[in-house]
Amino acid sequence: MPRGDKSKYTDKQKREAEHIEEGYEDRGVPEKEAERRAWATVNKMEGGGRKPGGSGRGKARNMAPAKKGGRLGGAASAARPKQQRVASAKKAAQTRKRRAAHSGK
Repeated sequence: MPRGDKSKYTDKQKREAEHIEEGYEDRGVPEKEAERRAWATVNKMEGGGRKPGGSGRGKARNMAPAKKGGRLGGAASAARPKQQRVASAKKAAQTRKRRAAHSGK
């Protein structure tokens, strides 16, 4: 079985990866990168494709990767004083303006 073969994944895992990939693409991530991230998320949640054989309940799913997005942003800047945040925003605006003028937009 070559690397990247998805035959051992269940239909549900394939649907999940497709849905996650669409979400990344909607946010502007390139198609190949979105696919890579989507499968990485499914692998992290499930531990890879479903293996044949065996009995019992199996392992519980780790849902943390699916809930992670958007939760981390803003914590660092919220801890900074307002004066520092304002100075940083002004500097960023100047940088954007300078780069826009340089690129000819």
